[in-house]
Amino acid sequence: MGNFIIAVISAFAASASAACDRSLLTAATTDLYTSQTNGKLTGTSFANNTSIKYTENRKAASIAQGILSHSLTINHNRSQHDVAQCAAFSEYIVTGSKPYVIATQLRLDNSTNKVAQIDSIVTTTGDWLFNVTGTAYWAAQEKWDMIPEGKRDSRAVIKAAADAYCDLFNDKTVKVPWGSPCARLEGGMYTGKGQASDRCDVGVPNGVKLVNRQYVIDEEYGTVDIQMDFAGTAGVGGGLPDSHEFR
Repeated sequence: MGNFIIAVISAFAASASAACDRSLLTAATTDLYTSQTNGKLTGTSFANNTSIKYTENRKAASIAQGILSHSLTINHNRSQHDVAQCAAFSEYIVTGSKPYVIATQLRLDNSTNKVAQIDSIVTTTGDWLFNVTGTAYWAAQEKWDMIPEGKRDSRAVIKAAADAYCDLFNDKTVKVPWGSPCARLEGGMYTGKGQASDRCDVGVPNGVKLVNRQYVIDEEYGTVDIQMDFAGTAGVGGGLPDSHEFR
């Protein structure tokens, strides 16, 4: 079935260093974007590139042979930044002749201010529900603005909401704080119809464990990305490489 990336879009009312400056993280995601378009690591954020831990689709890999070695024209990108964990997340959609949807988490060492870990989940033709045209169209409809400070949820609330959704896949009794309206984008399939009654609690499987979760949480935007193993084994791995992003 391949790899897959899911975004859940709604109105939800690690091996990382300690907190770092947000500007450091935005510089890192800018350098990541430049690196992906150039097909090689570029920028001061990757100065320690020989020691960076790299995984692709949840397996240790070589940066020189992975997706970052390909020069790609990125048609859509969005990044979120986790100051508390000194981590960041970027989503890229590539609609060219060799299409991709890429979800990447970065983790920085704040003693050096350099990227220490890159974890990418890469999907392409043949992967589960892959339809780059649909993904690009629906992703472009979303407008994820910064949330005013007085209206932001805490990290704990954001993480708990995302965990509840993931836990629901294995236990239908879990209560998820669904937003209303709410829509899911799974591959190129979008569950929303632009109506106030749009719901996210449709078509969710049962008895499937989503384990070994790795988070990037951005309170300013109310988002969290989780990379994990779909139908995997806790502490071991296996299953399918999976990225879920929530707002």
